[in-house]
Amino acid sequence: MIRTLLLALFSSTLYAAERPNIVFIFSDDHALSAISAYGGLYEKLAPTPNIDRIAREGALFQQSFCANSICGPSRACIITGKHSHQNGYLSNDFDTFDGHQVTLPKLLQSTGYQTALIGKWHLVSQPQGFDHWSILPGQGNYYQPQFITKDGTRKHDGYVTDLITDQSLDWLKNARSSAKPFFLMCQHKAPHRNWAPALRHLDFLKNATMPQPDSLFDNYEGRSSSLRDQKMTIARDMFWGHDMKFHGENLFPEYFGSNLPNGEYTRMTKEQKKQWDSTYEPENAELIAKIKSGEFHQKQITEWKFQRYVKDYLRTVRAVDESVGRILQYLEDSGLAKNTIVIYSSDQGFYLGEHGWYDKRWMFEESMKMPFLIRWPGVIKPGSKPKAMIQNIDYAPTFLEIAGEKAPAAMQGKSFLPVLQGKTDVHQEFIYYAYYGENTHQVAAHDGVRSATRKLIYFPATKEWNLFDLVKDPQEMKSVHDQADYANDLAAMKKAYAEQRARYGVNDATVPAHRLKEEWWQKRHQEKVKQGSAMQQPDLVLLGDSITQGWEGPGNDALAKNFGSGKILNLGFSGDRTQHVLWRLYNGEWNGLQPKVVSLLIGTNNTGHVKQNPAETAQGVAAIVEFIRTRSPQTKIILHNVFPRSASKEDEMRRLNDEINRLCQPLIDGKNVYLLDMAPAFLQPDGTLTKEIMPDLLHLNPASYTLWAEALQKRIKEVTK
Repeated sequence: MIRTLLLALFSSTLYAAERPNIVFIFSDDHALSAISAYGGLYEKLAPTPNIDRIAREGALFQQSFCANSICGPSRACIITGKHSHQNGYLSNDFDTFDGHQVTLPKLLQSTGYQTALIGKWHLVSQPQGFDHWSILPGQGNYYQPQFITKDGTRKHDGYVTDLITDQSLDWLKNARSSAKPFFLMCQHKAPHRNWAPALRHLDFLKNATMPQPDSLFDNYEGRSSSLRDQKMTIARDMFWGHDMKFHGENLFPEYFGSNLPNGEYTRMTKEQKKQWDSTYEPENAELIAKIKSGEFHQKQITEWKFQRYVKDYLRTVRAVDESVGRILQYLEDSGLAKNTIVIYSSDQGFYLGEHGWYDKRWMFEESMKMPFLIRWPGVIKPGSKPKAMIQNIDYAPTFLEIAGEKAPAAMQGKSFLPVLQGKTDVHQEFIYYAYYGENTHQVAAHDGVRSATRKLIYFPATKEWNLFDLVKDPQEMKSVHDQADYANDLAAMKKAYAEQRARYGVNDATVPAHRLKEEWWQKRHQEKVKQGSAMQQPDLVLLGDSITQGWEGPGNDALAKNFGSGKILNLGFSGDRTQHVLWRLYNGEWNGLQPKVVSLLIGTNNTGHVKQNPAETAQGVAAIVEFIRTRSPQTKIILHNVFPRSASKEDEMRRLNDEINRLCQPLIDGKNVYLLDMAPAFLQPDGTLTKEIMPDLLHLNPASYTLWAEALQKRIKEVTK
């Protein structure tokens, strides 16, 4: 017995020693052109020697892409290995990351890795799957930032990039267990807006003139009309105080955006402000004088703003590069470097004046591309530059395979370990991208596919297609979708677009969507979040649309009679479709719920509101079932056939609902998911639906709710005995 235990202990220790440590250094909004290893306009003026070292001693991926170019959603894609519509975090506007789902850190933790997260999290909910975490609240601050830990929130004196590095090194040196492999996510705020440099870097690039991208004054001709409607141009949308570092009233509202002040300045000490002002104020005064005198007009002011913006941006990058150097040096000095993989990446790229823009969001190259540099001693050939197209949803499956674990089937990404090992330089033929729109910057929702040489973008609001030849037009200045010479390319890319959407299960029924602009809906959602949090383990959750909500109205007596004083949570919302239910579940209504039974009835509004393809609606139903099963596997799901509607069985919408029911049959497994079909109780022998059952041929009355309640009670007893 003792010998067996010793052998097991020895094997476990050996396995832990063989598995590599992973240090994942991650910044926010880092453009490839701001990393000298990638080349570009600033390679000589603003080198990044420490980040470049990772490329020199490992690999630099030339074709790494994000799935949704915005901070929180990209981070959610990375840790879940899923596209945004599958992990539920589509935008920063109203979404909250559902931490109860399966994630990379949880899986690594469960296999013996010690996990730590330090820096920017930006997913609203509390981190899960980390043995240690210390995160910035929201975006965080550059100066004197607060950090949230399991013990509470505390303000730290100093500059955020340095503090994140200090904490990361402290964890590596003093807090981790040497008996376990580790996974450290060191996540920087920089170079995110408002690009507030460390004081030591204020003079960096002071006397330099930064080269402008050719498209700084892009007029957006030859592409979607949506490009003109955004609010992220350097020319008109950069803020007087927040971005451009002026004090006081906006003197030139015709040239500068909002008067939002520079919040970082208010956080500085008196001495810090003095040094800050000594750098910025002389330059500010000079510009003000030139505008007032008439020497500077729109073009010159835009060029001045570009210089201020790019210099500040690159100054914040300089601190990140120093951070990378400190971590690499510690790994070297401690002897950890030999068995530690080091990755440098970012949540997405960024516009440094290309197309006249700052920020990200668009599917154009500068923001869709993300840096990915990785060093793995003994495995990756130093100096390699793979051309394989990878995506951030591929990171989690890759890291898991590196750790000796298989990625869950639900992860949509694919491991590119063979590329790292030099076995292939091909990973996938197409990249699917989707941006769902936010209030910020008013960038239109769009999605599309990219191949090695072509890019197709679809803008649903205007129903426009744009096609780009990335070989002849790498700056994406003119769409060729309407050119005869590209007719075959357009057809091929549209086919790929449809195939990729089908591959990832993308349609209106599966993409979570809210109705927060409807006051009653927002209020009811907030109430249900509170009710669910208080209840946690209800006996029964009623999930669906107005027919389910009706248990609180005409069905109230039937519910009380058949289910008595049981703990029941009604999550029915009038008018909801599958996508609305998904959004509600991801955003708090299913916050750790572990119900005994769920009654699920949904889909008739997908039919009634838009006559949605039944196959798409069925996919939406399947997504809801999958959501519940992965978070509460012991819960029994009573899946109802969508109720019949309309008087005749030949009615189009009746037939659409019948087809939804047929397509949902494979979900019924008799172990977790059970069928309840109310059609026999509601319909006449010839299939006719009468107003005695449904007065408006859609909604129930008290008598039909009684029929439903009795049938539901009976079915629950059958599946829970």
